[in-house]
Amino acid sequence: MSDPIAFIDLKAQQARLGDRVEKAIARVLDHGQYIMGPEVATLERQLSEFCGARHAITCANGTEALVMVLMAWGVGPGDAVFVPSFTFIATAEAVALVGATPVFVDVRPDTFNLDVASLGAAVAEARRLDLRPRVVIPVDLFGQPAEYDAIGDAAAHHDLLVLADAAQGFGGRLGNRAVGTFGHATATSFFPAKPLGCYGDGGAIFTDDDALADVLRSIRVHGKGDDKYDNVRVGLNARLDTLQAAILIEKLAIFADELDARQRVAARYTSALSDVARTPVLVDGAFSAWAQYTLIVDDRPSLMAACKAEGVPTQVYYPIPMHKQTGYAHLPAAPEGCPVSEKLAGRVVSLPMHPYLSEADQDRVIAAVRRAVAG
Repeated sequence: MSDPIAFIDLKAQQARLGDRVEKAIARVLDHGQYIMGPEVATLERQLSEFCGARHAITCANGTEALVMVLMAWGVGPGDAVFVPSFTFIATAEAVALVGATPVFVDVRPDTFNLDVASLGAAVAEARRLDLRPRVVIPVDLFGQPAEYDAIGDAAAHHDLLVLADAAQGFGGRLGNRAVGTFGHATATSFFPAKPLGCYGDGGAIFTDDDALADVLRSIRVHGKGDDKYDNVRVGLNARLDTLQAAILIEKLAIFADELDARQRVAARYTSALSDVARTPVLVDGAFSAWAQYTLIVDDRPSLMAACKAEGVPTQVYYPIPMHKQTGYAHLPAAPEGCPVSEKLAGRVVSLPMHPYLSEADQDRVIAAVRRAVAG
């Protein structure tokens, strides 16, 4: 058997960057401003320019990014926040952490993103339970932006704020608009495995709202006012370390090229596998960041075992929808439940996806999947 393929190859990225990261770290070590050093402001400016948002506020991680926005909006007990059930737990966890109630919404069977019809039903259910509908958090699952036009219309109808969860979607676009410019605010993650990742934890929030940006900058430093010992609100210790900002500056410099490489990998997979499995469906005008490339198959265990035998790794995101998880199963959901989320959880499987996946390794993945499905 050939050497195993890397599911996500950060070593290859590191080799491409050469000594640029080491030099960036050395500059931080030299000036010694490890907390809120100059690289943090530089990164925020570059992130803002990259996506077109007026403000970029970096923070400690993607979960804190969600929590900070909910805190800034005053979301808390008695409020309903609508989240898709088919995603990582952090989306609902952030809601619970501010004392609000996550209400689970189903997703579309084709794009895996939030289903607007289910959202409407979930809002009605929340009102029936005497909860105040406040926020919807669409998720850009696996890198594809959610359908923000339709979600925005529904949110306006129900008087909801829109907090885009772009933990997997930063770098994506819908038409000529980039992720980071949808909704009232956008949260993202720089976890190492994300399309744009640091070498630890990190996150950011994007918004065009000047007043919201000011409150977020206060919240991330213990709720400070003009003086750091005058804390004008309850806040968090949620700053991005200067070292991580320095690393992200170097990674952002090659990010656009990496996104193009991800498109090429996804296109080859789709061309070669669409006749044997359900390949990802993109909405018109969508440019995915391809955080993951995810198939729908009938016999997932057999496919995963066959691929493993050939040195091809696979992963399942996410095997249990949130509304079925032990700590969250008691929470409300859309009246008809989340049957699409449940079905997808039993059939999805993700293939190796990163910008440095060679065509030879892509061919190995393709061949292994085809043999597994035929077998």
